[in-house]
Amino acid sequence: MSLYKHLSEFYNTEDSRRLFKERLILWRKEPVVLKVEHPSRLDRARSLGYKAKQGIVVVRVRLKRSKRLRPLIKKGRRSKHRRRKKIVNKNYGLIAEERAARKFTNMEVLNSYYVFEDGKYKWFEVIFVDKNHPGIKKDKNLNWISKPQHNRRVFRGLTSAGKRSRGLRKKGKGAEKIRPSLASHKRLAH
Repeated sequence: MSLYKHLSEFYNTEDSRRLFKERLILWRKEPVVLKVEHPSRLDRARSLGYKAKQGIVVVRVRLKRSKRLRPLIKKGRRSKHRRRKKIVNKNYGLIAEERAARKFTNMEVLNSYYVFEDGKYKWFEVIFVDKNHPGIKKDKNLNWISKPQHNRRVFRGLTSAGKRSRGLRKKGKGAEKIRPSLASHKRLAH
């Protein structure tokens, strides 16, 4: 078995959960969006395109695990004031990517992956690529991200998490109105 296969098996054990719970004590005190030196899950990061080279950065994002509600309005007497349910057609991974991309504006999101969660927060790590770095422009596997059509790809739902929230993982029966987009078919996802 390869190293990454061993690592992926280790992350599913009780020892790794205990290790991550110790780390969470520090992670809760850190800023919401934080650039990290090394990925927390190397096997997952490598499978999504991470390389330990200049021009590639990993950022850890903390998200609140909550129902995404409208604020409760206590004044006025209108029927719509009691509706608090807020439907956001985005998954947590896409929200984490977008928040990180707003902070690191000179880079493009390559991918992201789930790290850990507790009762209050979820943590994701987002892999960024500096598209203007000479090392990235020379890399034949990554230089596609330097082209202009990939600008701000996370905000257009072109990352893996974005495609998942747009329903593009489905094909065939039941998915006829998903392509090219939900807006072009004038319907909601739910």
